[in-house]
Amino acid sequence: MKASRLLLSAAALLFIAATLPAETVTGIVTNKTTGKPAAGDTVVAIDVQAGMAVQGTTKTDAKGQYSLTFPGTAPHLIRVTHQGATYFIAAPQGGGSGDIDVYDAASKVDGVSIEADVFEIEADNSGLHVTERFFVHNQSSPPRTEWSEHTFEIVLPPDATITAAAAQRPTGLPTGVKLDPVGPKGHYAFATPIEPDRGDKDTLFQVSYDLPYSSGQYTFHISETLPAQSVGVLLPKSMTFTAGSGSTFQSVQQDPGVQTMVARNAVPGKPLEFTVSGTGSMPREQQTSGTQTSANAGQPGGGIGEPINTPDPLTKYKWWILGVLAIVLAAGAAFLLRKPAGAAAVAGATPAPHAIGTPVVHGAAATAYAPPSSSTAKNNVLLSALKEELFALETEKLSGSLSPAEYAETKAALEVVLKRALKRNS
Repeated sequence: MKASRLLLSAAALLFIAATLPAETVTGIVTNKTTGKPAAGDTVVAIDVQAGMAVQGTTKTDAKGQYSLTFPGTAPHLIRVTHQGATYFIAAPQGGGSGDIDVYDAASKVDGVSIEADVFEIEADNSGLHVTERFFVHNQSSPPRTEWSEHTFEIVLPPDATITAAAAQRPTGLPTGVKLDPVGPKGHYAFATPIEPDRGDKDTLFQVSYDLPYSSGQYTFHISETLPAQSVGVLLPKSMTFTAGSGSTFQSVQQDPGVQTMVARNAVPGKPLEFTVSGTGSMPREQQTSGTQTSANAGQPGGGIGEPINTPDPLTKYKWWILGVLAIVLAAGAAFLLRKPAGAAAVAGATPAPHAIGTPVVHGAAATAYAPPSSSTAKNNVLLSALKEELFALETEKLSGSLSPAEYAETKAALEVVLKRALKRNS
């Protein structure tokens, strides 16, 4: 009897699979290092709602072309693997192009450097809370991806307790990741590939951690693993910053409610030191106010170019520095669905505060990334964003950075929005 039930269940599943509508994605994989088609690369379709299950596999032909057919209309990702490094796009809707760019990969690539290492520091009775963000350039020529099992190594205080980690590729969304311990205590590595820069977009790595603070002060000994153009420290006005011996930090007027200290041209093997004391939190009300200055009002993203004749090396990162890298749909959707209110952002405009996690488009790229005006185009953009968010959610679950309750709650909310978007788009 039990065997019969199993056979009936299997038959029912086969029948359901056979009657599901099929999606077909076609595209060309191009090796941007050589400028030629990427032949023989593996391409797979991933169902982000089924535990990242692979539902279709193929290889590119001599012309770099591929075609993938997979069941169902659930959000999928198309992933291509080239020389061990992975690249992905959200599966296009309605027969859209599935073209993907890849690069030759190596464990070490010339032209990779840290543009900025930015500390955001807060303190309360429970301890010192730090969010550290690394903006990493890859200006290799010809363009190549730096990738290995330990692509980007960082050094944290030995007594740090990591609470979260994330990475973002030049054209992707923030994705939760797991840091791998390497070498001495406090040494960790991200395995995320460092792709070549896309215009002014580079690769972002972020880690949040707590530090003991019973004495009311803490001394940081910063050790960069790559040359860093700038090291920035942001903390509330109520806290005190003291540069260590031999460390040159300059105060920069970044925000009236935040202290901003900057050291330039940090090199590996030459530690930077500073001490913080006191307690305080960042002015979040100002972060989320969305107020625009007259210089950038009406521009997509508010503009983010570095002000002319302003020596502030952190201006272009303000939307990251004063915000939390939140993998939350609401912030991204609010930006994606916002109508463009004017011309592209002008380089040199003064940055304005933005909603937490809201991406900012700046420079000539603002026009290309401005939200479409038609409702159909908006829905297509939202669907792509939802797919990316579901992918990020699944990777967070796999990396263990989300509790089962948080995963279930977030996924349920995303699925509700996805169903509504699919209904409007049908």
